[in-house]
Amino acid sequence: MNCSDALTIVAGGAHSALAKAVAHELGVPLACADVKAFSDGETRVHIAHPCRERHVVILQPTSPPVNDHMMALALLADAACAAGAARVTAVVPYFGYARQELRKRVGDPRSAQFVGKLLASAGIDELITIDLHAPALESALPMPAIVLDAEEVLLPHIRRWEVPQPVVVAPDAGGLKRAQRYAHSLGADLAVIAKERPRPDVAAPSRVLGDVRQRDCLIVDDMATTGKTLIGAAEALRARGARDVYAAFTHAVFSPGAAQAIAAAGFAKVVTTDSIAIPRDVGRWLEIVPVTPLLTRAIREQCDWPTRSLETAT
Repeated sequence: MNCSDALTIVAGGAHSALAKAVAHELGVPLACADVKAFSDGETRVHIAHPCRERHVVILQPTSPPVNDHMMALALLADAACAAGAARVTAVVPYFGYARQELRKRVGDPRSAQFVGKLLASAGIDELITIDLHAPALESALPMPAIVLDAEEVLLPHIRRWEVPQPVVVAPDAGGLKRAQRYAHSLGADLAVIAKERPRPDVAAPSRVLGDVRQRDCLIVDDMATTGKTLIGAAEALRARGARDVYAAFTHAVFSPGAAQAIAAAGFAKVVTTDSIAIPRDVGRWLEIVPVTPLLTRAIREQCDWPTRSLETAT
């Protein structure tokens, strides 16, 4: 059976609204999975939808609680395979553990690669994700991976801000290539902040490389977890004479207190995507751009699935 003849979209529970939007855009009824936990925290899943000889697409960002959502994804993939799925694609807009792709000292695991092996052993044939924290991880995963660029949906939104002659800023050396792409697309100058990371989730800006005096600055990053990298970068830019500071990041991971800290940091505007379900109480200061167009296009290309209405599909 050609995969274009039978496509099933399964919502893993981590971001039901995004799964619903993707299914609607594809014209496919959404197959909601039953994801529960026993009293001891053990995860139990069930897909109450036909999977036999179908291409099953599981949409599940591995956002906090990362381990719970990752285990649910693996179990859903195994459930689909056990039910006779012809192929299983995991759409993981935010891929947890991507920050741990390197062994920095003896005794460290290769966590990102291990998670990839776990998902492959569960029966996932390919992975679709957005803005991996470590781009090199794409080639280290055991299954084919399609890494989408969030800038495709973020840049049009940023242009509507009409920031005059901005300087695009990489908050660290690791984000330089991303900042270069944004700067090229916006016709903007580029700056980078040299920083130290003495321990996980702690970053200390040291100096700004580039001219930002009396300039509006746009910090671009792949994620905001504690918010300390963004806030520290903004403080360093203001100390060098920058005017308004804007921020754009792909994944709003937001550990406890992060959203409040970013909101209070004095950014002119902040934009992110809905790759992760964002709590409703975050506030209007955060502008959110949907990633549905990115994901639906990638799924169509993988499945040779035509554009059609839900009414036609049903």
